[in-house]
Amino acid sequence: MAAGLVGGWLGLALAGQVVTPIGPADITLSLSPQWNGETVVDVAPLGQLAFDTHAAPLRIEATISDIRLSAAEEMFADPEAINRMAAGIGADLRSGVIALAVRALVAATVGAVVVGLLLFRSARRALASGATSLLAIVLAGSVAYTSFNPGAIAEPRYTGLIAGAPQVVGSAEEVVGRFSQYQEQLAGLVGNVAMIYEATSALPVYEEDESVLRVLHVSDIQLNPASWSIIDSLKEQYGVDLIVDSGDLTDRGSAAEDVFADEIGGLEIPYVWVRGQHDSMGTQQAVAAQPNTIVLDDDTEKVEGLTIYGSGDPRYLPDPTRINPSPEEVAAQGEEEATQVADGPGDVDIALLHTRTQAEAFDGVVPLVLTGNEHMRSTELTETGTRFLVQGTTGGAGISGLGRGPDRPIPYQASVLYFDRETGRLQARDDVDLGGIGLTSAQVERHIEEDPERAVGEPDAEPTAEGTER
Repeated sequence: MAAGLVGGWLGLALAGQVVTPIGPADITLSLSPQWNGETVVDVAPLGQLAFDTHAAPLRIEATISDIRLSAAEEMFADPEAINRMAAGIGADLRSGVIALAVRALVAATVGAVVVGLLLFRSARRALASGATSLLAIVLAGSVAYTSFNPGAIAEPRYTGLIAGAPQVVGSAEEVVGRFSQYQEQLAGLVGNVAMIYEATSALPVYEEDESVLRVLHVSDIQLNPASWSIIDSLKEQYGVDLIVDSGDLTDRGSAAEDVFADEIGGLEIPYVWVRGQHDSMGTQQAVAAQPNTIVLDDDTEKVEGLTIYGSGDPRYLPDPTRINPSPEEVAAQGEEEATQVADGPGDVDIALLHTRTQAEAFDGVVPLVLTGNEHMRSTELTETGTRFLVQGTTGGAGISGLGRGPDRPIPYQASVLYFDRETGRLQARDDVDLGGIGLTSAQVERHIEEDPERAVGEPDAEPTAEGTER
């Protein structure tokens, strides 16, 4: 009996899982022994939700292992596919659980038989071990089935970053009442990732030659895992040489969020970053630990031929005990930094900061200033020849964006900037907008700098408007 129970446990540990398609995702379902029976949903990297769904000593775990692009593209091409997906999720889940039960029975029995053979060198005893394991699994499964409590779904336990979900999403009653809206939002979010391929594939690449440097400007990702798929898609589609991020990578800058920065290393090209108001010094250290990052904090670096000055935001908003600088003090720090750059030994091509407040003093000092923070893109060419580009949120404002609902979605925004490698001056840019949660729209606008070699710091009585190609 002991051999049967130990062998069954080993069998479940090694082979007690199945991958089943549920909607557009591939879900890994696994079964393992545990004294307190529960069902766990793993939402990496945000955390876990656990439900006391049954009394048997079995743990059922579901993990999203992959999002299938073909299924996402089908939803984009056929709006009715969203409804079909929602209607079929129950059947998909049922099929997955049945497959898991069969797999668990086989894995536990085979594991027990193998352990029995190794221990006793007897086919009869090995079969008895297998029968013991099979009986134990059947009994545990029967108890789980008869004690299953659907009401436990309304009372989850949150661990990790997702612990803030009740405040963001609302009560269980509100979730049930608005389920159809959440369903549409989820399908729209997945569709957005596929949409970028459709939107960018038809746009001609700007001057495809070695004299053009392509830089992807992102900002305010705010702990949204979907952003990495969008960034990686843009990087591949446009052949991006360099990524610059104007801050707010995380939502609260906590130690638990530091693992989110590991995704930067997978991008494999230089990633220039400055700290935002939601990023802690711990966040900055986690970003700096990636092999391809250049963290700027009152520093100037030459990256891929561009000279970039960057400085982190002096504020850290998530800490209620911290006394943060006032807007006037932030502006004063920006003036000191701009003076330092103006008096420096060489010309700077780009100033990278998180807020326009800190960056305002760079007007007339550098040709291009990149910031974020405002969650909506805007741009201005000043009379002194400095282009200010405020990037929107590449993370759809993160978790806080969910609270706006489907009627006021925040778009996912990023820009591909085209520089002349020899002069380091901006020639053109492509602004990419993906519809926010609940929408499946995408737009790419091309803007041409009409006078890219204009001297910086000399007033122009008649500033020129930028050209646009759509």
